[in-house]
Amino acid sequence: MHRTSPPFNRVLLKLSGEALMGDHAYGINPSVLRTVGEEIASVHAKGIQIAVVVGGGNIFRGLESSAYGVGRVCADHMGMLATIINALALGEILVRLGAESRVMTAIDMIKVAEPYIRGKAIRHLHKNRIVIFGAGTGNPYFTTDTAAALRAMEIDADILLKATKVEGVYDSDPEKNPHARSFSRLTYKQVLEKNLRVMDLTAVSLAMDQNLPIRVFNLKTRGNILRVIAGEDVGTLVTGEE
Repeated sequence: MHRTSPPFNRVLLKLSGEALMGDHAYGINPSVLRTVGEEIASVHAKGIQIAVVVGGGNIFRGLESSAYGVGRVCADHMGMLATIINALALGEILVRLGAESRVMTAIDMIKVAEPYIRGKAIRHLHKNRIVIFGAGTGNPYFTTDTAAALRAMEIDADILLKATKVEGVYDSDPEKNPHARSFSRLTYKQVLEKNLRVMDLTAVSLAMDQNLPIRVFNLKTRGNILRVIAGEDVGTLVTGEE
């Protein structure tokens, strides 16, 4: 259903690091980075306050630490640094597109980016700046999905937007199972009970506690972020209601 005015004033967008790879096997695809930046800038131009949490899986994944011979804590810190690389790249492309942005990190590195302070992040949003959160929560064992749910609640976002490479939430992996069934709406409890891989379960539990709606949609479809912001029924909506 299309609405005539945006139903959201402030949103948090969760981007995976893999979303920035495009058809590359590793790193950042410049054309994908620009396209994602243009999508975010187009939302910002509508007067919507937007914050972004970006992952680092295109550079390093802490969950694969055993392959590198390092412990999980060290690997998770390496993964946090990877998210900062992505956050800086996204912040730079947004500035080049004419959208003022600020990168804030959960790990202090004042010569690179601002330390995350909730009140300061909210002030940036009020001043019409896009805020990009790097370094996850700053703690090992917590994913950037959990960081996205946490930051969304801290900045009082109206909705958490989870951008993926598929159309929404399915009962199995649609890239492996051509008969996978998609869902247009789910409750938090259904996601938890069915162990659906919308986001990690800690993130879903946090969202459920504060009744934060989650919209899962395909980032690859150009214009989808704007469609979600406009209130169109894109992808899968996760709420506390049946």
